[in-house]
Amino acid sequence: MYDAIIVGARCAGSPAAMLLARDGHKVLVIDKATFPSDTLSTHFITSEGVKSLADWGLLDRVMATGCPPLPDSKIVWGGVEMPPISDPVYTPICPRRTVLDHILVEAAREAGAEIREAFSLDDLLWEAGAVVGIRGHGRDGQPLEERATIVVGADGRNSRVAEKTAAPQYNVFPSATCGYYSYWSDFEGPGMEVYVQDGYGIFTFKTNDGLTCSGIEWPKARFEEARKDIEGSMMATFDRIPGMGERARKAKRVDQYYGVAGADSYYRKPYGPGWALAGDAGYHKDPLLGQGITDAFRDATMLSAALHAGFSGQAPLEEALAGYEKARNEATVMIYQVTNLITANLNPDSNIVRMISTQMEQMASAPV
Repeated sequence: MYDAIIVGARCAGSPAAMLLARDGHKVLVIDKATFPSDTLSTHFITSEGVKSLADWGLLDRVMATGCPPLPDSKIVWGGVEMPPISDPVYTPICPRRTVLDHILVEAAREAGAEIREAFSLDDLLWEAGAVVGIRGHGRDGQPLEERATIVVGADGRNSRVAEKTAAPQYNVFPSATCGYYSYWSDFEGPGMEVYVQDGYGIFTFKTNDGLTCSGIEWPKARFEEARKDIEGSMMATFDRIPGMGERARKAKRVDQYYGVAGADSYYRKPYGPGWALAGDAGYHKDPLLGQGITDAFRDATMLSAALHAGFSGQAPLEEALAGYEKARNEATVMIYQVTNLITANLNPDSNIVRMISTQMEQMASAPV
């Protein structure tokens, strides 16, 4: 019998397991993947997320992989250049998920959590209307049941836990964009570039192994057109930024293109009888602003604290989880609204630019 079973071992699941295990709780983490492994992600981490890694004692491990800090940035919204993002202590980074997720999994294991890789969730176990455990299988295909006080879905926007608990969605914003990204060597330019204007969004981030992750978002209606000629669509959009097309052609693409047709943005109720959600399983928005990993880290911190309060008798578990939902929503509502406004047409007007500027100032001045 576990205190918590966490489904999903990446950026929300492993940190939550690590923190719960450090507090003395018995935790099982399952994931259908093995680690290290990659996943669809542009993997940018804001200063707040970097501060989380430092607080957990993991930042030095991440930086030791050769992940470069990103102290220099160029960010343009609707043709207006924003002040560069600058945090001399917690500088943004963009580690590959093959690197980051493996470090998080090992940190959870070191803290005492049990990790089962290549283990798939088949179903949830229910008793008297509450989740009491999981049924799953490993590589041998043999079914296995495990029980816990709570089952946490940290398994992404297509969460099986959210599906099987019918977690209600709210504040849904229909998908408005599509996009592709890949990796280049020798892509000249600052550590981070973001341009959102005239119906497109471009980002570039320096990452491990001397590579640059670069991608483009367009309105969703352009997905079929872009898919027919990804390279041509990418280069034609790079050409709209003076000098960027030339820089992209001088660089060498070293990986395939990864793309998505877009997914709705939403909040899900992140808890119920015997279950909870974290990361994209509970809250998802367009990836253009690169907030996903930071949001997952924040969820892991807040959810693990709520569960610890419930497990230790500091507060009724349902009350603690209601506080988690409230805190999550308060921390994300502004960036959620701004993201939806930006991606509605990828051409922010002066009012939206002012909102973005205000949001960036608030994020820069907030305690981290």
